[in-house]
Amino acid sequence: MSENKEIITTELSELGEFGLINKLTKDLKLINKQSIKGVGDDAAVLNYNSEQIVVTTDLLLEGVHFNLAYTPLMHLGYKAVTVNISDIAAMNAKPRQILVSFAVSNRFGLEAIEELYKGIHIACKDYGVDLVGGDTSSSVKGLFISITAIGGVEKENVVYRSGANVKDILCVTGDLGSAYMGLQLLERENKIYKSDPLIQPDLSGYDYLLQRQLRPQARVDIINYFKENGIVPTSMIDISDGLSSEAIHLSINSDKGCRIFEDKIPIADQTIELANEFGLEPLICALNGGEDYELLFSVKPSDFQKIKSNPDITAIGYFTEKEEGMNLEVSNGKIIPLNSQGWNAFLNP
Repeated sequence: MSENKEIITTELSELGEFGLINKLTKDLKLINKQSIKGVGDDAAVLNYNSEQIVVTTDLLLEGVHFNLAYTPLMHLGYKAVTVNISDIAAMNAKPRQILVSFAVSNRFGLEAIEELYKGIHIACKDYGVDLVGGDTSSSVKGLFISITAIGGVEKENVVYRSGANVKDILCVTGDLGSAYMGLQLLERENKIYKSDPLIQPDLSGYDYLLQRQLRPQARVDIINYFKENGIVPTSMIDISDGLSSEAIHLSINSDKGCRIFEDKIPIADQTIELANEFGLEPLICALNGGEDYELLFSVKPSDFQKIKSNPDITAIGYFTEKEEGMNLEVSNGKIIPLNSQGWNAFLNP
């Protein structure tokens, strides 16, 4: 008969703020030449001579952006980095550094924060970025984590949301809607467990969807592909709030219309199967689900030949004159206006 091992928790108050920072960052080594000074001073020192600096930040709140009932802390740390690296990639930039700030209530001990940082460290290694600073604080309730990411890109290669031209090809990486269905699965099993703790969650066979929700990947590989093949997209955005919302952002910022074809939108078989099981329309999951962290971008027709053979890139439509509007062409040929129904931070909570 196995014995239950007592979990030892170190109170964060025993370490203090600086003791905690030292504990979490003592083994960090800077790997980018632009990182002159990292953790340990009043500010990080970065040296960029020939590049444009790209900076982004994101805030994740317990109970709003994540549920610790089914989100492992290590996965949360990884995802928190990913969502910011994805924004850097959306500018066609290479990520270089991150700063991590968090606030925790007294229900979290050192071991929990170390678990969170395991994911952060793994993400730093995967994306080739340096952790160069941040801040810590206490909270009255729950966990809050904010990450700032810094990247660099040559001035002539910066990509904004505003550069699309009429007839530019609209493309997307990977597949869409899978992260949303991973969340629906976790939410369902969590509700079942709360109603009867004796019923164990049944997550078998859905590893891909769970990974897409809990441990997504920023598409820095596509940014490298662009550089290797001499491609500079005319506009780009990452898909955090759903395809429909992001396509509208590109169109409005570029002062253009767009047309997306339903049958071109990439949706994984597992997403379709689970959506059908839940009584959901897979297309709606792809259009409005969000958290895919894929890249939506446009290229000149002359550059399309350079990307069409890449299996991770799908052409889904094109940009039109503004007067034609932002539309989806469904399988029967009917034209439907795109609606922005993705995540809204002030409505969804």
